[in-house]
Amino acid sequence: MDVADQRVGPNQVKDDVAEKCQKLFQDFLEEFMENGEVKYLHDVGDLIRPERNTLAVSFEDIQQYNQQLATTIQEEYYRVYPALCNAVRNFARDRSQIPDNKEFYVAFEDVPTRHKVRELTTAKIGTLIRISGQVVRTHPVHPELVSGTFVCLDCQTVMKDIEQQFKFTQPSVCRNPACNNRNRYMLDTNKSRFVDFQKIRIQETQAELPRGSIPRSVEIVLRAEAVELPQAGDKCDFTGTLIVVPDVGQLSMPGARAETATRIAGGEAGDHEGVRGLKALGVRDLNYRLAFLANNVTASNPRFGGKDMRGEELTAEAIKKQMTDQEWQKVYEMSQDKNLYHNLITSLFPTIHGNDEIKRGILLMMFGGVPKTTMEGTTLRGDINVCVVGDPSTAKSQFLKAVEEFSPRAVYTSGKASSAAGLTAAVVKDEESHEFVIEAGALMLADNGVCCIDEFDKMDIKDQVAIHEAMEQQTISITKAGVKATLNARTSILAAANPVGGRYDKTKPLKQNIQLSAPIMSRFDLFFVLVDECNEVTDYAIARRIVDLHARNKESVERTYSVDDMQRYLMFARQFKPKITKESQDFMVEEYRHLRQRDTSGGTTSSWRITVRQLESMIRLSESMARLHCQDEVQPKHVKEAFRLLNKSIIRVEQPVINFDEEDDEPISMEDEDKSQEKMETDTPAEDKEKDTQEEAAVPKKKAGMHMSFEDYRQTSNLLVLYMRQEEEKEEEGFEGVRKSALINWYLKEMESEIESEAELLELKTKVEKIIERLILKDHIIIELSQTGLKKRKKDEEGEEVTTEEDTLLVVHPNYTVEV
Repeated sequence: MDVADQRVGPNQVKDDVAEKCQKLFQDFLEEFMENGEVKYLHDVGDLIRPERNTLAVSFEDIQQYNQQLATTIQEEYYRVYPALCNAVRNFARDRSQIPDNKEFYVAFEDVPTRHKVRELTTAKIGTLIRISGQVVRTHPVHPELVSGTFVCLDCQTVMKDIEQQFKFTQPSVCRNPACNNRNRYMLDTNKSRFVDFQKIRIQETQAELPRGSIPRSVEIVLRAEAVELPQAGDKCDFTGTLIVVPDVGQLSMPGARAETATRIAGGEAGDHEGVRGLKALGVRDLNYRLAFLANNVTASNPRFGGKDMRGEELTAEAIKKQMTDQEWQKVYEMSQDKNLYHNLITSLFPTIHGNDEIKRGILLMMFGGVPKTTMEGTTLRGDINVCVVGDPSTAKSQFLKAVEEFSPRAVYTSGKASSAAGLTAAVVKDEESHEFVIEAGALMLADNGVCCIDEFDKMDIKDQVAIHEAMEQQTISITKAGVKATLNARTSILAAANPVGGRYDKTKPLKQNIQLSAPIMSRFDLFFVLVDECNEVTDYAIARRIVDLHARNKESVERTYSVDDMQRYLMFARQFKPKITKESQDFMVEEYRHLRQRDTSGGTTSSWRITVRQLESMIRLSESMARLHCQDEVQPKHVKEAFRLLNKSIIRVEQPVINFDEEDDEPISMEDEDKSQEKMETDTPAEDKEKDTQEEAAVPKKKAGMHMSFEDYRQTSNLLVLYMRQEEEKEEEGFEGVRKSALINWYLKEMESEIESEAELLELKTKVEKIIERLILKDHIIIELSQTGLKKRKKDEEGEEVTTEEDTLLVVHPNYTVEV
């Protein structure tokens, strides 16, 4: 008999509760029947495979089989868990040939109550609970020592199966009675047992967060088959227990390190147990923290995208199987609805009045196009990016909030408060292991979802550049602190921005109204502009809607479909991969050609130049329309709707009509005030008064409303400026410059063929004068020289006198370039 087997000291205490649970649990596995056969027999058969070691057991089955066993497991989980694992091992060994040294684990599903991260208190330590949260940080997978085999360095005795207690646990004393060694041991790694171990950090989801609170986070310890299941950004449920572990981060503070160092130096070299007791460190040894030891990980909404099937691996058939007959019937009815397009937008945004084009654009963004991969491995994105630009109080943020609440995987962030690392990903140093880990940013957390960015125009330029790659290539590349990684960010971006100066200026094109660079603007598929205009009918309808919402709240909200029905339909429809038919291809090419020609013709000022990206946008929107109607082919009618939306977004704001009368109102009123003041101050004869009244009466008759479209105004001004430039370039002798009267006469001569009566001639002359006046005073394109010559100096006798010109000279501003 080996000396090591003769154990010294008291025998190990047997845990009666654990042994009883082990026996009952083994009976449950052997006896629980479903559909006339033992339910877990087939699952145990899979455990013979080398990569499998965890048996998933439904907690509801245990409650059905033995309520007392279920209660004991729930209340004394941490105490009885090793016994439950032994029961699985015995059950597996009885059924198949399994190696002796293989470890087995139990994972519990369907635990009844779900807790939030904020509800974890010390009362729940050791009990079986289920918590939910969003994964924000994942650590690499490490091997963890489960039970060690140690060799005594004094007498070479081998001690097997020393259980580890969340830290490196050595035997307290050598098992050889003749040897009193207590601290000189060597770990035999070949005979010890290890298990995969991963730490992740979860955080409260936005929906659970109380108003004004900072989100709480907790570390989760995953073992065996649960590792690598959750990725950063996933919303998951974790089943397991709350445990208390020493806070290594606190122990490695500078003061603690100094104490530890002196103690190790003074004592023996083998004493590596760290700081212990109040003697060495005061109360610092009492630093413990809560962690969560999980045995099972499932997606928060296991009906759609469970742990074994992520969003991209789902199929329409798999989703159909997860639905009840009633739910599937509802999805089928929705797909057959003739008015589905309109009903979905009214159900999705019931509290927002009007803006149907934007609602349609956002709806198509949620359905998305089909992502493709070319033969060379280049990925073509399928996600649609939408930007909403508009005046204050036009419900921009409401659109973003509605999408965030509806979409199962959406992240809401504000532009000014977001940094480049917060949007993409940050490399941070772990407090305990001191290794660099990647912490997910907003775009990573919204992978396969929507990222809503409010106040997009107020982001710093360097932070905007960080999302260039994510918007087109759908990846985030990081090279920091020795970590080189390319992470997925397959997300649609829904951005809201305010125009420069708060309000949208219709006289300027879109790119001058927003502080966004051209590369970012071209990456948005749809660009909507909301202008807050006074319209009696619209204002009345909006006011009625808002008052009704405040008065009746939930009763006033009318939805054709419920939110759950729409989410189910969206998940189902996104599984379709529509193909583009030959007719649709020809139609797309033709429409794109029209857009390009119109853009280069210069007849209209487009928001930005039409590029190939707009053609790709049309393809994505067409595929999204086909998905919306659950069709496998993109029909020309889908392309037509996509083209219409794209057209609406490219040329949204029409140039305003220029009203010359409004501009004259201000100076006239000022002169009138001055006149009236003069009249009050000085006594004027009766004749003068009569003259004044005649002049005042003549003023309103002088003009009867003068309007002109912006396009005509621009053409006329370009004609005048080009003529002046040509005259200035001649440089003939004695040429002083273009006189105002000469310019007017030249223009009237050019327009001679269009003038038929004297009245038209006078009207055209007045109009040209107004245009020249506007070019001088408002647009500052022409400079008016009312005085010529040089001023005399005091000492100089010679020199020209400054003369005031009655017929002023006009010069084109040297920095002005003519827009053709």
